[in-house]
Parts: sequence; structure tokens; C-alpha cells
Amino acid sequence: MIKNLEKNIIEFEDNNILRIMFGVFHKNLEIIEKKLNVTLSSRGNIISINGNIKNILITKNTLSELYERAKVSEIIEKRDVESIIKNMKKNKKNNNFFKNSIKTPKKEIWPRTNGQNKFFKEILNKEIIFVIGPAGTGKTFIAVSHAVSMLTSGQVDKIIISRPAVEAGEKLGFLPGDLKEKIDPYLRPIYDSLDENLPEDKVKKLIENQKIEIAPIAYLRGRTLNNSYIILDEAQNTSPIQMKMFLTRFGENSRMVITGDITQIDLPPKNKSGLINAVGKLKKIKDISFVYLTEKDVVRHSLVQKIVKAYDTQK
Repeated sequence: MIKNLEKNIIEFEDNNILRIMFGVFHKNLEIIEKKLNVTLSSRGNIISINGNIKNILITKNTLSELYERAKVSEIIEKRDVESIIKNMKKNKKNNNFFKNSIKTPKKEIWPRTNGQNKFFKEILNKEIIFVIGPAGTGKTFIAVSHAVSMLTSGQVDKIIISRPAVEAGEKLGFLPGDLKEKIDPYLRPIYDSLDENLPEDKVKKLIENQKIEIAPIAYLRGRTLNNSYIILDEAQNTSPIQMKMFLTRFGENSRMVITGDITQIDLPPKNKSGLINAVGKLKKIKDISFVYLTEKDVVRHSLVQKIVKAYDTQK
């Protein structure tokens, strides 16, 4: 229970939850003070807020939301605090973001924006999801995190992750090395997402045991992927033929997530994007979900959001 005793005082019920909410050395309170230009002081389970009336109200809402998040989390990160503050400044509640979470061996993940919240809801309930949006919106990370969660909880037998191997005008045939050496640079974001959710030795072991398979899209031809979590990343760089081939690999008790950014197509000008083609052909199928993220859902540095918006408005 949370009590608003006076205009500038708020009382919380559980001191143990408050410790999580405050963060190490009260770092989360320092973020709130800096972002909202207020001064916070705590005594027991009561927090006093000094500042102008508008910022006090935003701070109260922020603290209440953080307290709810702390009830179901062992740690509150800096970007969680910043995301909640951002939403509160826009007079938007976080729509109970803390109720939609993905738990992996290394962390528990919540949506940080309204767009991500919709993605979480769909990815937790639908079998095939297309998620389209700019860089930095967490498309790949959320998909990989959910895949890891389902694998480690025994809901699927393996994870299969693919992305087009030809990007930015480079062709594999002209790159040195064997297949793994050639495709690894393209797949680095996938490995980074896996490392954030699993211990490094666990990632290597799962790949060696073929419980996690990372390969170019062409290597999926002719297969039916049952009991699998299948991710196609950078799907905007597939051809319509490749996209159809990928989608028709879908088997029993499987999940499939297709991510892409239609503003970053690296195909030759005359080549059609398989992602755009698929959206047009499949948008009326009710069992397939489409989630669209925007620059408002960028969770990297705030400048990235501004850069994305600038490019989108100057087409």
C-alpha cells in the first residue's frame, strides 16, 4: 500500500521493497532528483519531496511506479528509472509494464516504452510475430531474450536464429575465411544478445550441442522446424522468395519472430524487400501479429532517438 500523506510526502509499506527501489547508494533517487529537479529525503518508509508542484506530482507517480516494479524485481536499473520518468512527464502511466516480463538465467526484462509493451504482450501470446522499427528499439534483444526464456524453461527444444548474410553491398564470396568466419561479423548483435541473457560458457555449450543454431537463411531450406524458437533478424534484407521459404519452415509447437527496419534496406534498388512484401500479403491473417515501433521506442542514448527522428522527417 502507498499513502500520499501530504502534497510533498509519500509513504510506502515495505522497507525491503524500498531498498530495491532506491538502488545501490540511493542511485535511483539521485536520477529522479536530477531529471525532475527535485530534492528527496527518506526517513524509514516515508519520502519527502521538495520542488515545484508539477515536478512533485510527477515524482510521486514515478516513485509509485518504481515501487510496483520493485515488488517483482531484484534490481531496478538506471534505464528503467529514466523510462518511467519519461512516461510520467508525458502524463502516461506505464500501463502496468511490470506485469509483462521475460525472465532469463541472467536477468528479468520489462518493456521500457509503450511500443515495447505491445511487443511484449504479443510475443508472450502469439506464435508468429513481425516487429518492425528503427535501430535501438530492442527488437532483436527482446526476441532473443524470449527465445532464451522458452529454451531454458523447456518450452522449446532449440533456438534457431538467422539473418540475411549479404548486407551493405558485401557478398560472402568475396570475404576471406570459412563459413563461420564469414558470417560471424553479421551475427555479432545476436551473440551480444545471447551473452546478455546467458553465461558465456552456457552459450558456447548450447551452440556446440546444437540447442542454439545461428546460420544464414539459405541453410534453413528444406527443413521443418518443430519445437523451436525461430528468429529472422534484419528481415528487410531478404527477398520475397527467401521470406516465403523462411515462413514455411514453421512447424509444430514453435514460435517465430521476424524483425526488421524498412528504413534500412541494403538490397539493390530494383530488388523487392521480402519484409515489405510479407506485410502486404499477410496483414489480414489474424493469427499473425504485427508490431510497429517508432523513434519514441528507442532505448539507446537519447541522441539516437533524435537521429532516427531527423532521418525519418527528411525523406
